[in-house]
Amino acid sequence: MALRSVTRKLGSKLLPRLSPASSLLHSHATSFGFKEVREEEKSQMVGNVFSNVASNYDTMNDLMSAGLHRLWKDRLVSKLNPFPGMSHLDVAGGTGDVAFRILDSINNIKRRALLSVLEDDLEEETKVYVCDINPNMLNVGKKRALQRGLGEDKSLLWVEGDAEALSFRDNTMDGYTIAFGIRNVTHIEKALSEAYRVLKRGGRFLCLELSHVDVPVFKDFYDFYSFSVIPTLGELVAGDRDSYQYLVESIRRFPPQETFASLIADAGFQKVEYENLVGGVVAIHSGLKI
Repeated sequence: MALRSVTRKLGSKLLPRLSPASSLLHSHATSFGFKEVREEEKSQMVGNVFSNVASNYDTMNDLMSAGLHRLWKDRLVSKLNPFPGMSHLDVAGGTGDVAFRILDSINNIKRRALLSVLEDDLEEETKVYVCDINPNMLNVGKKRALQRGLGEDKSLLWVEGDAEALSFRDNTMDGYTIAFGIRNVTHIEKALSEAYRVLKRGGRFLCLELSHVDVPVFKDFYDFYSFSVIPTLGELVAGDRDSYQYLVESIRRFPPQETFASLIADAGFQKVEYENLVGGVVAIHSGLKI
């Protein structure tokens, strides 16, 4: 696993070499997979995809990644280093996977510290907001919360909202995470700007996203798996080949690691770095608001 840092200086050098996919970010047209669509159409089209896949989302994640997505999310939360009393925003996290891990980490800290006397107060102070634009995904998350005994947990709050226009006030969050969601927004820069706005000084931005493999032999295998196996799994398991075809295509249209890291730096974040996992199949990007 490689951990690489990106400075704002490096980001400015990279911007002239943006791939055709990332240059679409500044156009009145944008990409929906490999298709060119109008900006105002993309949000609805992406919404339809996630409405279609919501009920099978977790099952398909396990099948597509052979269960590795669980370890990737564990790694994301470990890099966040959650703490009792924090305010955290998890965007595009409707099914609750990341939020549940954050709460589990905080509760483990409290148990290890034997803070039983303060536990009730800390539960009131700790706020983990799950924000998702898709109500179907949020409904899946709420059901999962009930199954985990978190239905009445005051620390866990569900918010229907847009990553590009968050409803939260400036400088209110200690942390911001987004897992497998930022490639689906229409304007990546707006989402990054909103992340920077809502974070407090010292707040951490973390993004887990499917990314670009640069090992030749592995890349050939990954391309075959992505375009031949994943859509077929979607058809067999979820009865929806088209949605999973889009998900695969959206990964290829997403900016490569260095370019995306430069966008994070250009949003104002410092100490920007990324860590490739499984040869770049996924990457965890991070930045700090100073």
